[in-house]
Amino acid sequence: MLCDFHFHTSFSGDSDTPPERQIEQAIALGMERICITDHHDYDGKSEIDFTLDIQAYLKAMAELRERFRSRIRLEIGIELGLQRHISDYLKELVRTYEFDFIIGSSHFIDGIDPYLPVYFEGRSEKEALRRFFEVTLERAKMTDCFDAYGHMDYIVRYAPSKNQNYRPEDYRDYIEPLLKILIENGKALECNTGGYRYRLGHPNPCEEILRLYRELGGELLTVGSDAHTPAYLGNEFGRAAEILKTCGFRYYTVYHKRRPEFLPL
Repeated sequence: MLCDFHFHTSFSGDSDTPPERQIEQAIALGMERICITDHHDYDGKSEIDFTLDIQAYLKAMAELRERFRSRIRLEIGIELGLQRHISDYLKELVRTYEFDFIIGSSHFIDGIDPYLPVYFEGRSEKEALRRFFEVTLERAKMTDCFDAYGHMDYIVRYAPSKNQNYRPEDYRDYIEPLLKILIENGKALECNTGGYRYRLGHPNPCEEILRLYRELGGELLTVGSDAHTPAYLGNEFGRAAEILKTCGFRYYTVYHKRRPEFLPL
């Protein structure tokens, strides 16, 4: 079983799962190494509070790492919600606290989470997706505060037609330079299998983007389920491994103290 480097626990505003349950599930699945990456979306206006009590979180994670040391290797991560107006805050945060792995993600666009239908109101679906990728490209330049870009086409999970009318080629003028920025700055792209949970039939990002990343020379690639409950931990990892191989990858990446290590798919 591949190592899951993106999932959530009750420290995240959108999960009720105690971290112990996620860890026990990973052990049951035969994972040798995992990374908990709970949400921290500072100044993210939402009906859910996505701010993380970082000191309490790090203390609890250190205790869990020691408690489960003989059974699984636990890395301590975080998923940061990227927004350009808080770039200084994020830079200071990663200088202040030590993590093994940091995901950078786009969750709020112009102050609105695409999870909410209001994001798509008043414009076409294609215009809404284009704005998402435009902002995501801008945020990719904040490369000193994260190690991997999370679920890069996350928005299609919530689009009115989901990914039925989604063609990555329509947004290539944003996607390709974004991937090049990641490659040039030694940052990973995430293959997030949460897309299957949303019945997309594909990971996030989809195969076309994963293949383009490899063709451009991208090698750093993390794998995460985005699970908020044990039932989805490691979801469709076997399927994802085969897709990644067809895209030209032979290895995926795990992190310790923010340094990448390669493992075979």
